[in-house]
Amino acid sequence: MSNIEQSIPDEGDRLENAIELKEVEGLSQGQIVFRRFVRHKGAMIGLVVLMGIVILAATSIGWGPIPGWWKGGGFGGSNPVEIPGGRPTLQLWGEGGFQIGNYPFGQDAIGKDMFALTMRGTQQSLMVMVVIGLIATVVGVLIGAFAGFFRGWLDNLLMRFTDVFIVLPTLVVGAVLGKIFGNVNAVILAVTLGFISWTGLARLVRGDFLALREREFVDAARVAGASNARIMFKHMIPNAMGVIIVNTTLLMSAAILLETALSYLGFGVQLPDVSLGWLINEYQTAFATRPWLFWWPGLFIVAIALCINFIGDGLRDAFDPRQRRIPTTRALRRTEKAAAKREARAASVGTVDGANG
Repeated sequence: MSNIEQSIPDEGDRLENAIELKEVEGLSQGQIVFRRFVRHKGAMIGLVVLMGIVILAATSIGWGPIPGWWKGGGFGGSNPVEIPGGRPTLQLWGEGGFQIGNYPFGQDAIGKDMFALTMRGTQQSLMVMVVIGLIATVVGVLIGAFAGFFRGWLDNLLMRFTDVFIVLPTLVVGAVLGKIFGNVNAVILAVTLGFISWTGLARLVRGDFLALREREFVDAARVAGASNARIMFKHMIPNAMGVIIVNTTLLMSAAILLETALSYLGFGVQLPDVSLGWLINEYQTAFATRPWLFWWPGLFIVAIALCINFIGDGLRDAFDPRQRRIPTTRALRRTEKAAAKREARAASVGTVDGANG
């Protein structure tokens, strides 16, 4: 390969590095991560859609202290005046134009409002997802951090304990726990599922801590007299936060699918409450005659899972220092012009100095 051919990619890499360094100049690590995250189009779309789903579910039929504005059939209630066929009244276009109506998602055979049921199912599924994510994150981070930091017999003990949970079929264990706690309370069910969903995160955190404990800043903290607890929670966990946050989002995406599967099988959330998986299970036989009873809960499950996956991808790219944003052609040309001007200015200054000398 000739010197000219070698210089072309080297020049391109130099320009790209110059653009990237110019963009992050003077920014902290947190600001750089935030800037990369907001530039990730998929993550931003997923975040906006997920926030829209949360706001719709929380405000439509009310959630805790939040009052509801929906005046349709109501969650769990029925309306004796059933629309013929129970078809959705939501209309995006047509002769009458955009219309919502009293039953935008339709009604079931006894007149229950599917919009209210779907919103309540979304609330419960979101709550279960968040609780599972929080519990699994706390347990996984603590077990992985202690195993990776202290190593030795404690590492072997915690990892063998983790292996026991890994070999257990999650769906089977979840079904047993769901059968026991599903009728009690959805929060209790979520807590129990959270205690069996932490194994993957624990192994990742352990691997990260094994690498971090050999870094110079850990040695400096030990020399300064910092305790083991301070080194772990003040210095090492913040440096492992990228791995923790990214895998927590992916864990939450798996959590809502786990809750959906358990409820679909009849081992998750049970009456008098509902979840999206329960709705799919309840109305699966109506797919041929009233498919909207099946479509809407399934649509919300897919939307929530995809949004969280997109957000997780954006966080992974933002925290990974090896991820580089490809500059646009305009940015490359602008950088080339600026470099040419600097070279011309330096050449002119050198010429003047040579003449004066």
